[in-house]
Amino acid sequence: MLDIYTIIFLALAVFIFIRLRSVLGQRTGRERPPYDPYSRDQARPVPPASDKVVTLPQRNMDLPGQVPPADDEAEPPRFRWEGVAPEGSPVADALDQIAQAEPGFDAKHFLVGAKSAYEMIVLAFAGGDRRALKDLLSKDVYDGFVAAISEREARGETMESRFISIETADLLDASVRQRTAQVTVRFVSKLITATRGRDGSVVDGSPDTVADVTDVWTFARDLGARDPNWKLVATEAAA
Repeated sequence: MLDIYTIIFLALAVFIFIRLRSVLGQRTGRERPPYDPYSRDQARPVPPASDKVVTLPQRNMDLPGQVPPADDEAEPPRFRWEGVAPEGSPVADALDQIAQAEPGFDAKHFLVGAKSAYEMIVLAFAGGDRRALKDLLSKDVYDGFVAAISEREARGETMESRFISIETADLLDASVRQRTAQVTVRFVSKLITATRGRDGSVVDGSPDTVADVTDVWTFARDLGARDPNWKLVATEAAA
């Protein structure tokens, strides 16, 4: 038989359960989204990985990407490029134009994604991974990369590449023309690369030597497009 105290405790437990359920079952619209390793806020304190490339960010990564901030976390426009481009410069003005079209754009986050994209593309080219390259390159650049891969394969050569580090990724230029944004980045990296012939002998590069490599790459994206990815539209090897 239940005594009076047991009945009271049972009634209290039911009351508390109902109250918790009524609170926990509600959504206020202010909840934070699930963890996104490439979001602006998550990426800022993390040292550049690889991003990320991509980051690599996922294959459909923001390349280099935008993640719209919550209303209460939106930053004034200048903080999106502060430390990346001089205030009042043409580059800063162009970054502001991009941010006006897409408020989630952040130049610092862009560079994190660009470093990941750079590594992903270099390694995909070395491995002859056409599928990975297709989503990351413009048609003209893709055709050039595939032609080089095909020539290498026809000679019976294989290429090995390994990143030691990406030392810097500096934003050199930015522009917006007819709703198309372009951002140019200079990468300085340390890379081990070697090409082997049919017999396995090294015909170019060295599997034991770390080389300093500087590349200037331009990424582009149609602002407002449903596809969030930026694509590589031009490459240049710098001295």
